[in-house]
Amino acid sequence: MKFFVTGVCGQLGHDVMNNLAARGYDGVGSDIQPAYSGIDDGTAVTKLPYIKMDITDAEAVKRVLRVVQPDVVIHCAAWTAVDAAEDEENRDKVRAINVDGTKNIAEACKELDSKMIYISTDYVFNGQGEKPWEPDCKDYAPLCVYGQTKLDGEIAVANTLDKYFIVRIAWVFGTNGKNFIKTMLNVAKTHDRVTVVSDQIGTPTYTYDLARLLVDMAETDKYGYYHATNEGGYISWYDFTCEIYKQAGIATEVVPVTTEEYGISKAARPFNSRLDKSKLVEAGFTPLPTWQDALSRYLKEIDY
Repeated sequence: MKFFVTGVCGQLGHDVMNNLAARGYDGVGSDIQPAYSGIDDGTAVTKLPYIKMDITDAEAVKRVLRVVQPDVVIHCAAWTAVDAAEDEENRDKVRAINVDGTKNIAEACKELDSKMIYISTDYVFNGQGEKPWEPDCKDYAPLCVYGQTKLDGEIAVANTLDKYFIVRIAWVFGTNGKNFIKTMLNVAKTHDRVTVVSDQIGTPTYTYDLARLLVDMAETDKYGYYHATNEGGYISWYDFTCEIYKQAGIATEVVPVTTEEYGISKAARPFNSRLDKSKLVEAGFTPLPTWQDALSRYLKEIDY
């Protein structure tokens, strides 16, 4: 199989390329930068080719994919700056990337009869209650612009293709880019005490582990909607921070606060980001390791 991966300068796309290289697959990476701009860890960057492509340019997408002729497209590219998406001057761009760009990829996949894996988010739901969201639940009610555009991207994929996987993830962290773990490690360097919200509940997702699962999925025809985060139970951002500092040997005090006490952000965050992942096992896929184990491995990969 030949793979084409979008958004390889981000956390997930980078790890997907590394996984493809490690497994001996033929893959091509793409992003909007003229040349690969992520970390060079000697795997994907040196072994697999890179093509500059703007997913919002429909003709460019068709042209590139016609040349590459992929069997599978893993679409990791997205606007993920949740708060900035709320700004009026950014909204058209957010929609162009997350909705129109996704539709462009889906239409090119349809023309080539390629499989498509679309990465979505817990933000497509309203984030209320305590029951874990099931992958085939259609009770959508996004709270913010980012969530709405990712949902519209899902709809574009499902309405265009039959051979698709829609994989919702949450609380992402990886070596190639910014994330919550890196932020909290940096904050601890200058603060003896930090406040972290304790009423938003979910599970982290390590891109290294997720990348393996996505390639596993691509090897099958078990299409549909899935949820994929690490195992290990549902936690709050406060719980996560406590474990980060514990494993990193950091003495900074962590104080729990409510979302209201912490302060309102531009974009509303879901309180309930619990994702039901049982469908993965039912379909025969190997679940991701626990988030505690993922965190341990991750801390060994980064400098802090």
